[in-house]
Amino acid sequence: MPQQQKPSRALSVALLTLVTAGSQVSADTTQAIEDVLKFGNGGAVKIDTNYRYENVDQDQGAARTANANTLRTRLGLLSPVFHGLQGYVEYEGTHVLQADYNNGRGNKPGYSAVADPGYNELNQMWLSYAGVPDTVIKGGRQRIKLDDDRFIGNVGWRQMETTFDAVLITNKSLKGLTVNVGYIGNVQTFTSTTENINAPIVNANYNLGDYGNLIGYGYWLDYTESENYQKSSQTYGLRFINSDKPKKIYDHYSLLYTAEWSYQQDYQHSSPYQANRFNLMSGFTAYNFSFQGAMEQLNGSGPNRTFDTPLGTNHAFQGWADLFLVTPNDGIRDVFGTVSAKFMDNDSLVLSGIYHDFTDDTGRVHYGKEWDFQAVKKFGKHYSLLAKYANYDADRFATDTQKIWVQGNVNF
Repeated sequence: MPQQQKPSRALSVALLTLVTAGSQVSADTTQAIEDVLKFGNGGAVKIDTNYRYENVDQDQGAARTANANTLRTRLGLLSPVFHGLQGYVEYEGTHVLQADYNNGRGNKPGYSAVADPGYNELNQMWLSYAGVPDTVIKGGRQRIKLDDDRFIGNVGWRQMETTFDAVLITNKSLKGLTVNVGYIGNVQTFTSTTENINAPIVNANYNLGDYGNLIGYGYWLDYTESENYQKSSQTYGLRFINSDKPKKIYDHYSLLYTAEWSYQQDYQHSSPYQANRFNLMSGFTAYNFSFQGAMEQLNGSGPNRTFDTPLGTNHAFQGWADLFLVTPNDGIRDVFGTVSAKFMDNDSLVLSGIYHDFTDDTGRVHYGKEWDFQAVKKFGKHYSLLAKYANYDADRFATDTQKIWVQGNVNF
């Protein structure tokens, strides 16, 4: 298996600085900073700084071990609300402190991949209007996150996120029903590239109270550049999930569940195909612990005939080692179990562990297995530390891969 690499001295210094600063800033000082950054009716200056060390170690011969030290900064200006209008503009840039990795833009192809290139960009620039009752209309480059980000998300794990040049209308006229209807014209990806697309999207979420939420959706992705034609698809689905605050069955126990089916087929420029996706989860919470067992299956029947989610936050699914960001030709079945626990005041420390077992969509060809672990510690509302680990043990797909992350974030 890959050998663990020690973080650089820069990592230790950066994390020590952030921990010291975050733990020693008093509540009064934090409130003073919040007050300084706010102005007018809803106006604010937004600041987000994220330091990360990432190590990727794969079996010898696959690629050279990657070590990435990166610092991401976002600076945004949110205008006050004026007659229902509000605007936002945000800069985003990643500074590379150590570049011993393949950033996905052709810099060092002999190294393992860490998709955090050093670029500067306009991350968001939008104008919203809330003058229509129960409705918000937002146009421009914006962050869009629907449901669990499986189909439409911002890839928030990477240093530079994905944003969309889009129009999105959110309506809550009917009690319990939230409808999002939109159109995406361009995708600003997390590697700071642009993909042209014509994509109407619809997502309707009905709140069933203590029982959960019933969601229906349709996404029509038409990629208009020849190199991306095969990513075009149309997807329809139904999702039923427990409420954000699950109903308690006893004083300290509650049930968790998800049942989802999605259907996908060719659209516009893609080759003819049909594929299904199944997503099932059951579990429960007990005191500060959560236990879940789940299965997600994306079907495939050959090259360019697989169920894929090119606009989703795919790092959050099928293992943090990121070996299944694109569905294998024979599909994938991911059977996994998750345990998480919350500790300390206000649940400020969260520990989680996940075990994955991967096969093709028939369950007969074993791809491999993976262990994932994570610890997140928050210091109030604005400071956090994260340590994260993924270990993929290959059988018939990819190669043995180990990833280590340590991260610190300041966000106002």
